[in-house]
Amino acid sequence: MIRRWIPAFAGMTKRGSGNKVAAVAFVALVACHSAPAPTPATTAHPTIVSLNPCSDAILAEVTAPGQLLAISHFSRDPRSSSMDVARARSLPATGGTVEEIARLAPDMVVADSFLPPATAQALRDLGVRVETVTSPTTVAQSQAQVRHLAAIAGEPRRGDALVARIDAAVRRAAPPPGAQVPALVWEAGGIVAGDGTLIADLLAHAGFVNAAAARGLSQADFLPLERVLADPPRMIFAVGDPASEEDRSLRHPALAALWNTRRVPLDGSLLWCGGPTIPRALDWLAKARAGLSDAIHPSPEGAGL
Repeated sequence: MIRRWIPAFAGMTKRGSGNKVAAVAFVALVACHSAPAPTPATTAHPTIVSLNPCSDAILAEVTAPGQLLAISHFSRDPRSSSMDVARARSLPATGGTVEEIARLAPDMVVADSFLPPATAQALRDLGVRVETVTSPTTVAQSQAQVRHLAAIAGEPRRGDALVARIDAAVRRAAPPPGAQVPALVWEAGGIVAGDGTLIADLLAHAGFVNAAAARGLSQADFLPLERVLADPPRMIFAVGDPASEEDRSLRHPALAALWNTRRVPLDGSLLWCGGPTIPRALDWLAKARAGLSDAIHPSPEGAGL
């Protein structure tokens, strides 16, 4: 109805100052007929749409059946998913547009800090509660995030159960007494994982010391092959794609000649997200560390890369 009045309003303003009073009255009339912005829902068990692969993985475990209306489309792609892809593909997914979310009519949207402010405000104007999550950098921070998401979903016991699984994984990964093992998390393009990241905390829990930080490198710094060969760590966790030209350094033949270095692949999906990712990551790291007790031999060619 308001749209039909807009041409009339334009005509008022064009016909001169004599109709300014009428124009002002029109604006007041529109304001009176506009519905007030709805208040975000605060139901005990809200329906939820998740827009982030990390929150996807957590919410898939701490929500009740039917409560999670959709996850992000990233979780359906093995390259970006932090949950079981088959499980992700069994759930509705969204590209994160306001139109898609509005059709689902959730009580709440969980997103990361990169959600555009205009999108967040549009969702709030629709009466949708917007909850923002950050990337945890420690196991403890991740457990706090799990509890928070479970609490706002109205399912704290499910959150407690996931936290207990993480605690059990930490205990399983605890290394025997002795010095920590220098380990390098080496990613595509020669990028390293620095301290102050979740994977660095997981390395410490599994008995490793971050070799990148020991070299004075920070998160996402570049470490060339030559420096790795000149001062190799005891363990290299190679995070790459066998088909990528960018990953040639990670599988260079010269690495196979390092007699005191083990090189094993590490799934990139284990690096950034906490929650249910942590037990899988810690079990893998613990298994790799246990393999160091084998007889010293050159790093296997390719090492699965």
